[in-house]
Amino acid sequence: MYDQVAQNKRRSLALTAVFVVLVAVVVAAVLYLFDLGIVGLVIALVVAVGSAFGSYWKSDALALRVSRAVEADPVTYARLHNLVEGLCIASGLPKPRIYVIDDVAPNAFATGRNPKHAAIAVTTGLLDKMNRVELEAVLAHELSHVKNDDILVSTIAVTMVGFVTLAADFCIRMMWWNGGRRGRNDRTGGAAPWLGFIGLGILVLSPLLSRLMQLAVSRRREALADVSAVEMTRYPPGLISALEKLRDDTTVVHASSRATAHLWIEAPVARVEEEGKLSKWNRLFDTHPPIEERIAALREL
Repeated sequence: MYDQVAQNKRRSLALTAVFVVLVAVVVAAVLYLFDLGIVGLVIALVVAVGSAFGSYWKSDALALRVSRAVEADPVTYARLHNLVEGLCIASGLPKPRIYVIDDVAPNAFATGRNPKHAAIAVTTGLLDKMNRVELEAVLAHELSHVKNDDILVSTIAVTMVGFVTLAADFCIRMMWWNGGRRGRNDRTGGAAPWLGFIGLGILVLSPLLSRLMQLAVSRRREALADVSAVEMTRYPPGLISALEKLRDDTTVVHASSRATAHLWIEAPVARVEEEGKLSKWNRLFDTHPPIEERIAALREL
């Protein structure tokens, strides 16, 4: 397990580098069509590094805002705070910020750039439907993501992939406006068609890219976080029972988006026909391993 954690940390650095390179290539391609030459390459590099830096510092706040999370009052949610404090003491982690999302669907996620700047968000549905042992197991799962340094690359994925999508929209708009400086100077039609092709290409590939990056940071890490949570609580039946409740619950988190789906303990989108019309598509690009597989793995511990 520890070898897998170390491997995931190395992958996190590699994936972050891939994000930066991808943004740099996209921006450089667009600026080239505006005949900016070396200046365009410098701008692309600055934009890529700047977007990575901004993602590092602010992506957790974005994820919490998108999910409509509000900070949990220590008095109103005393049990929640006590459970998190106990787990943090036992695992040697600093206590993260704790948030609550007003949603009937039971779910939770962790975000942040490192253990000292982490946050955990849980839905009111999770607090209502889980007993103390089950809630502790879910919180241990999320704290395991913090301890294993899964949260940084998972949170950065939210903003970096979104940036690529914005670049696609920019290309499409410029195609219809004037095609850039090359478009005005080139009698053969200039950059406008090329901007359109680049924009359409990015627009088509960005959802697939988003899913692939989310898959890369989610599936193995979810299973590993389950094992780490059991190591933290020393009680596999607690997490098994919690996962069974999540499996049997058919409500879907409304305060979520596809950009943040990979952050949650269970995919917050429709996965069966009773939950929504896009269930087949969601299963095709599922960011989480099937809950049945996770439960079976825990029963073998």
